[in-house]
Amino acid sequence: MTNDLADAQQAHLSRLEQAYAALLAEHGYDGVLLYSGRAHRHFADDQHASFAAYGHFLHWVPLAGLEHSWLLIRPGQRPRLYFHAPRDFWHLSPRLPEEAWVEAFEVVCQEEGEAPRLPAGRFAILGEVSAAQAERLGAEANPEALTRALDEARVRKSDYEVACLREANRRALAGHAAARDAFLAGGAELDCQLAYLQAARIRESELPYQSIVGINAHGGVLHYQHYDLEAPARAHSLLVDGGHRFRGYCADITRSWAGPAASDDYRALLADMDRLQRQLVEGLAPGVSYVTMQERMHQGLADLLVEHGLVKASAEAALERGITRAFCPHGLGHLLGLQVHDVGGRQDKQGHPLPPPPTHPALRLTRELEAGMAITVEPGLYVIPMLLEPLRQGATAGMLDWGRVEALGEHGGIRIEDNVVITAVGRDNLTRDLDFTQAMS
Repeated sequence: MTNDLADAQQAHLSRLEQAYAALLAEHGYDGVLLYSGRAHRHFADDQHASFAAYGHFLHWVPLAGLEHSWLLIRPGQRPRLYFHAPRDFWHLSPRLPEEAWVEAFEVVCQEEGEAPRLPAGRFAILGEVSAAQAERLGAEANPEALTRALDEARVRKSDYEVACLREANRRALAGHAAARDAFLAGGAELDCQLAYLQAARIRESELPYQSIVGINAHGGVLHYQHYDLEAPARAHSLLVDGGHRFRGYCADITRSWAGPAASDDYRALLADMDRLQRQLVEGLAPGVSYVTMQERMHQGLADLLVEHGLVKASAEAALERGITRAFCPHGLGHLLGLQVHDVGGRQDKQGHPLPPPPTHPALRLTRELEAGMAITVEPGLYVIPMLLEPLRQGATAGMLDWGRVEALGEHGGIRIEDNVVITAVGRDNLTRDLDFTQAMS
């Protein structure tokens, strides 16, 4: 770790101590105990699912794979980390790194993962704990008001957090470049994923989410979850939604690529979708409503559908009849941080709910943008038969050129996603600021 990153992390921890002290006082608590969590065992098996530590624990302790550990935070006192380090010959026991941040904690190593006894006072306990366990400790389990307040404290990122997000982007982009090259060399979906992992230097179980690697029509399945072993006879397109995790912080990047068999219509639409995505990013600034940005995306999609001959009616009619929502049913983006879909996106500063509008129920970010927010910007356009089929009936039946739509269907879809930090004067695109050459260096 560089000295600059170490210094930024120390400032981050100091900021957390101040924020927690203020919030605990405001909500009437003497302290809070954060549980890192545990991996869950598959039913009737001795194998466990992949694991990532609880976000609020990870906000302090940058060890995403650390299980059965606890962090006790009391205002005015050094945070106490109960570090789970069992004696085990089946697995390698975790060790604390030799890094400066460790000195900020009073570390108690323990072989068992049981929660520590709490001192006298009113305490909250956050994480995957039961009400009965909290009662045994004399604490309140996941009190809603405090949890929402701590969620809000994660919405605006520190300089340290932005640096971690930037590095996660750099590593993810190296994976994207390798996946693209494997595809253009004739590889199958599995070949693209293996190339991604090798270039990004990460195990699949450590990714923040399972990569989406869709060739041809699979690119139109929003969360496509398989990797075909054989390449198709004709390679029309590739969509890769792949991330990375650095010190707990997540990258979430999507790129679409034209294959050797791509139609001219698809190539032209891909270029225009890229331009639309860049224009949307340029519109980001403090005070801008993300609901408004969602509406701008659909206006842009309506214009493209008309320009490319997929819709034969006006852009206004495409919006009014819900045609754009059939081509893009998801939201423009979400908050990003220690979780891919980070906390706080559908609440205001006071923690009051901000539900998405009925016309855009999948939108995960419904608040105004503020300096320090890290977000994704990911417009998409897909041919999804189950969503388009209803448009063949009634007033919309004659509004689409179904031949062109069906021809586009063998390409699946297009999604272009960047990770962007909102600054005091605009935005910092963590993804576009790194080209593939820089990412692989």
